[in-house]
Amino acid sequence: MQKCVKCSGLLIPGAKFCSECGTQIEKPHALHPCPNCHSGITDDMAFCPWCGKMYEKVVEVKKIVKVAETIPDMIVVGGGKFFMGTGDFSHSVELTSFKMSAAPITQNQYYFVMGKSPSKFVGGDLPVENVNWCAAIRYCNALSKMMNLKPCYTIGSSGDFSTIEDSSPVWKRLTCDFAANGYRLPTEAEWEYAARGGKKKDAFLYSGGDDLNEVGWFGENSEIKTHGVCEKKPNALGLYDMCGNVSEWVYDEYAEYEKRPQINPFGPGTMTGVHVKRGGSWLDDAEQCNVFFRSASPMGGKSSSLGFRVCCSLPPVEEEKK
Repeated sequence: MQKCVKCSGLLIPGAKFCSECGTQIEKPHALHPCPNCHSGITDDMAFCPWCGKMYEKVVEVKKIVKVAETIPDMIVVGGGKFFMGTGDFSHSVELTSFKMSAAPITQNQYYFVMGKSPSKFVGGDLPVENVNWCAAIRYCNALSKMMNLKPCYTIGSSGDFSTIEDSSPVWKRLTCDFAANGYRLPTEAEWEYAARGGKKKDAFLYSGGDDLNEVGWFGENSEIKTHGVCEKKPNALGLYDMCGNVSEWVYDEYAEYEKRPQINPFGPGTMTGVHVKRGGSWLDDAEQCNVFFRSASPMGGKSSSLGFRVCCSLPPVEEEKK
């Protein structure tokens, strides 16, 4: 038990004054109930002074997920059929298997490949933001080349976009080779399918649960900033931050859904230069963070609430195993 600093008398747990000499105790210990007799005990006690029972301190341990600093961790998403969208916009989609990064691309990962970080909120494990669609495409091809994989994106016969301005109309000629093994942005269908748990078909409003506070950072809990990836609960596939933190670019151009069954859709190809964003962000209301909500921005648009994650197509041999 704690002793008085003046007379060395034993102090009653939680007392503000010594019962022997009356000296004030500047920092009384916080009291907790004994698990056995429910009397007041303090953190420095190994035994309850009232019933004599030994007790163990209960320490809440927060699970820390180690985030790859350079190359994103990829999660296999087994292909399947699902109904994309909701209500009158729901339609059948079938997807082949693919891999998706476990979290949005972080500032460390972006810097490792591109040698710079454009983000407003600075932190290695924070999602990279202030990146437009063109920058996300450049990152995908650069990472593919770094990993000796075939880049997915070309304009004409070139996969080097370093000299092309973000405002150039040339971007509208960009094509994606979905058979290539390199990194790419997810299609909108792949994003929603993965957010909803893939084959596990989670019937949640948000990716991983119905309580957005548990699975994502949004306007009501973010303190007006991004947060480190993987701090909230993942969904059934092990994907983090699909809802909230930063909204995410996908490959597709924005258009109304075609209400017919589709296989591996990737947008209308109308060359408007306006692309889909998914998932909502630290800035948004809960309604904008659900697995169905979609919005769009011009390909040159960027903000501190907008980032991206990456995908890879699976080779046919690996696809057959899924």
